[in-house]
Amino acid sequence: MASHGIRDKVAIIGMGCTNFGEHWDKSTDDMLIESSDAALKNAGISLDDVDAFWLGTMGSGLSGLTLSRPLRIQHKPVTHVENYCATGSEAFRNACYAVASGAYDVVMAIGVEKLKDSGYSGLVVSAPADDGTKATVTAPASFSLLAPAYANKYGVDEAELKDVLTRIAWKNHRNGALNPRAQFKKEVPMETIACSPLVAGPLGIFDCSGVSDGSAAAIIVRAEDAHKYTDKPLYVKALSFVAGPATGPIDPAYDYTTFDEVVHSADDAYSQAGITDPRAELAMAEVHDCFTPTELVLMEDLGFAERGTAWKEVLSGTYDLDGELPVNPDGGLKSFGHPIGASGLRMLFECWTQLRGEAGARQIKSIAGGKTKALTHNLGGAPGACVSFVSVVGTELD
Repeated sequence: MASHGIRDKVAIIGMGCTNFGEHWDKSTDDMLIESSDAALKNAGISLDDVDAFWLGTMGSGLSGLTLSRPLRIQHKPVTHVENYCATGSEAFRNACYAVASGAYDVVMAIGVEKLKDSGYSGLVVSAPADDGTKATVTAPASFSLLAPAYANKYGVDEAELKDVLTRIAWKNHRNGALNPRAQFKKEVPMETIACSPLVAGPLGIFDCSGVSDGSAAAIIVRAEDAHKYTDKPLYVKALSFVAGPATGPIDPAYDYTTFDEVVHSADDAYSQAGITDPRAELAMAEVHDCFTPTELVLMEDLGFAERGTAWKEVLSGTYDLDGELPVNPDGGLKSFGHPIGASGLRMLFECWTQLRGEAGARQIKSIAGGKTKALTHNLGGAPGACVSFVSVVGTELD
C-alpha cells in the first residue's frame, strides 16, 4: 500500500467534547458551539486564529454552512465530509493532512450528529438507490452473523460465547459509569445483560450501541509549533483510511470472522507509526464497539490477540480498565451511543484525556508505566463491505 504517512508532522493542541445523550434541549448549533468553544479554550486560542475547518456529519447538516453559521466564521474554508460511521475520523484525517501539507497553520476538525430528534432509531439518512441486489437487513442483523461464525470456526461453545459477549458489554458499561460525558453512566450486572430481550440472532439489547446526540472537536498545528500552545500536545503518528471492495456478502470465501478492511488499515497504521507489537506498545485503544461481537473480532483484526483466542482474552480481563491493554476505557459506543459524525473525535478525546493523565477515576495504569501511544478505530458499513479508519497518537516525538 503506497501510504507514507505524516508521522510526527502535526500535533493536537486542544480538544473539546460535549456530553453524549438525549439532548432535547440542544440543537446541532448548540453542540457545535459547545465543543468548538471547549477545544479553543483548551488550546488557548480564539476562533480567529483558526485558518480552516473540517466538519464531519452524516445527516445533521449540508455544506460548510452547518458550522460557519452558528460559529459566525468569517469567510474561511469549511469542508463538510462524510464517510459512514467513520465520518468524525475522516474530518480529523483531512484536517491533519492540510496542516502537514503546509497549506494552513492552525485548523479545526469537528464532528456532530443529532439523532434523537429524527424520530427514528439509527441513521438519519435514507439509503441511496441501488440495483436491488444489496441485502436488506438491519445493522444488528448483519453484525449478528459474526457471533455464530466465530463460534463455529474456532470451536467455541454457544453458551461460552454468550458469556464472552456479555463480558464485553459489562466491561464497557463499567467504564462508562466512571465517565461524566457518557450517555449511560451506570454499571449493568452481567445477568441483566445476558437475559436482555433479543434484537437479532443472539444479540440482545445490551449487545447493541445506543442512539445519542453529541459533538467533539480538535485543534491541530504543525508539530514544531505545538509547544507554543501547550506543554502536553499529542503527536499524530499514523492515519489510515481504507475502503474495501464490498464483495464480502457475495463472496463464498468470506466467513464473517474478520473485517478485511480493518486488517489492512491497521497494518498500514502500524507501518506508519513504526509499531511492531501493538498489544505491547499501545497504552490503550478506543475501538468501534457498535455491537459486542464487533469488538471481539476487532481484537484479532487489530493484532491484540492471535486468531481464535480473543474470546479467552476477554474472559481473562486483558482488555479491562486495569488489564494489559485497556480497550474503550471511556465506555465506548456502548456507553456513549453513536452520533455518527462525533464518535471518531470522541474516541480521540479519550486518548487526549488518558495520555495527558487527566482521566480521573478511570485513569489507566499503563501510561504511568511508561507507555505513550494510543489507538482509535472506526468502521462504517457492514461485515464484508465497510470502510475502516485507524489512528495512532502519542505524547513523545520519535
